[in-house]
Amino acid sequence: MDLRLVALWTLVAAAGGCFGWWLLVAVRVLRDMPRIPRAPQGLSLPVPDPAPRVSVVIPAHNEEAHAPRAVRSILASHWPSLEVIVVLDRCTDGTLAALRPLADADARLRLIENRDCPSDWAGKCNAARVGAAAATGDLLLFTDADVEFHPDLLRATVAILKARGLGLLSLLASPRVRHWFEAVVQPVAAVMLMRMYPIPRVNDPERPRAFANGQFMLFERSVYEGIGGHAAVKDDLLEDIAFAHRVRSHGSRGGLCTAEHLLSVEMYERMSEFHTGWKRIYIEAAERDVARLRALGIECLVVGALLPLAAVAAMAAGSAWGGGSLEPLAAVTKWLGLAAVITFVAVTMGLHALCRAPAVAAVFHPLGAWLVSHAFLEGAADLVARRPVRWGGREYVLSPMPGGRYGHAPRTGT
Repeated sequence: MDLRLVALWTLVAAAGGCFGWWLLVAVRVLRDMPRIPRAPQGLSLPVPDPAPRVSVVIPAHNEEAHAPRAVRSILASHWPSLEVIVVLDRCTDGTLAALRPLADADARLRLIENRDCPSDWAGKCNAARVGAAAATGDLLLFTDADVEFHPDLLRATVAILKARGLGLLSLLASPRVRHWFEAVVQPVAAVMLMRMYPIPRVNDPERPRAFANGQFMLFERSVYEGIGGHAAVKDDLLEDIAFAHRVRSHGSRGGLCTAEHLLSVEMYERMSEFHTGWKRIYIEAAERDVARLRALGIECLVVGALLPLAAVAAMAAGSAWGGGSLEPLAAVTKWLGLAAVITFVAVTMGLHALCRAPAVAAVFHPLGAWLVSHAFLEGAADLVARRPVRWGGREYVLSPMPGGRYGHAPRTGT
């Protein structure tokens, strides 16, 4: 048997799979784009009259480098009734000194020094609770110390919250790209999360898929208090998704928009932090379902790394083995491989651009897919081995939950 014949047929199958998969991704993205709400759309909606008071709560632990920029951007918001509460959670750096001049110059900014944390609370969750207790607003907005608001952000999001009658509005922030892994890996990580929680499904009033992003959670105060506030989610590894489930159980609705240019965020300084953070996100996003984590990890590795590399190999093999009896099959292999590579590169460049990452970084998409698949598979292994997950100053020993924590692990699709 001519082993080249076997190799060519194998590569034809792989290249065909790559071409079909990424063509389907393109079709789904083009279909869903018009159905994805964007925060700037709120600027065309009427402003509530009178304007509700918005209390922005920012938990901050050793955020000297980020908090001043975040606070300045929020204070510059085009919103008439605003207070900003920064809870300095056991800070040991210069965060307080960096923020003090801003508080002295603007009475809308309040600084609260929180010196302790109950042993059964995560630090960030407890700091958010402290800030919420001090807030006076009709609307409560929880955000992070490493964000940057556009002046129109509050105007747009309050209008959306009120127009849609939501109890909770969350945004997908645009990450600022400073490191190689943010350009290469972050888009892959975000796309896999959105595969689990498609934005149109999150916003579907009939069959909503509960999801929120803790970088921006705007609550109606009555809904936040009605579900028990942060005390109700203090034992959850991802309080944002837990909040989304509780809002739905409360009989209210949650919504999700892309922030576009209105909200940017810095997430991780090192690749190790990126890996740990996304592993934690995936464990909870999959509702601690080991089988689901493994399936997503394998899917990410196969379609994001192995099939595209096989398509490149198909181009090479088809070119090298042309001639003689193999010519027809070699030609099919070469041209199908080329079509697969072009489709893969075009679609991933578009996805990277949508994630506000350099489109050229899509060339390294297979590397990003391999690293993201590792986060999924290691998360599954951690659950099986009962290895603790450390986050927010606490360690969580999580148990596998077949079928998901809420009785249905989120599946992919529309």
